[in-house]
Amino acid sequence: MFKSLKALTLILTVSSCALANAADNQLTQQEKQAGWQLLFDGKDMSQWRNFKSEYLNPAWVVEDGAMTLTKGGGDLLTKKQYQNFELKIDWKISTKGNSGIFVLADETGQMIYSHAPEIQIIDNEEHPDTEIDSHLAGSIYDLFAAPVAAHKPANSWNHVRIKMQDNHLQVWQNGISTTSIVIGSTTWNTLVKGSKFATWQNFATAEQGHIGLQDHGDKVWFKNIKIKEL
Repeated sequence: MFKSLKALTLILTVSSCALANAADNQLTQQEKQAGWQLLFDGKDMSQWRNFKSEYLNPAWVVEDGAMTLTKGGGDLLTKKQYQNFELKIDWKISTKGNSGIFVLADETGQMIYSHAPEIQIIDNEEHPDTEIDSHLAGSIYDLFAAPVAAHKPANSWNHVRIKMQDNHLQVWQNGISTTSIVIGSTTWNTLVKGSKFATWQNFATAEQGHIGLQDHGDKVWFKNIKIKEL
């Protein structure tokens, strides 16, 4: 009897783990009913392309169910543009690594970050560009600092939720609110004037844009990328 119960417990444990793993890059029934869509299914990156290109650099690969930048893959964009939306994404950065998630990205500037606000991804402990608190993970880069409680060490999975509605940008990292600000408001404009973007023409002025993922030369992973248009 004991052996049978032990075997049954083992089977249930393994089954539970399998179900937990299977949940990656899938929509729950509740998410489907709420209108969420996958931007990555864990197998291919067909909804993405490189910045100013129709194609996807092969340096971006699928590794263990995650979109993974190996080296020199260039910045990515969603093929579709979004205006009012909610985005969920899990990310992991390598030791001393740096990357980012862009919203309202366009291709009229020289670089993906020319006009697009960036939600920072970085190794807070070992990357040198962390002396300014608005450069820490989960922050709106150089504009709005994320609280320390939202941070995890490198090589840990982080969950980010981004909501953009009528220019109101809200960000949560690991369940903690890191940003709530209206783009184009006097508060936003004051922050921009005090940042590196002060003289950047057309920064964060687009009404809609692509979701972007940054190649900063370091290995980075993304999974569970889901979007709902509002």
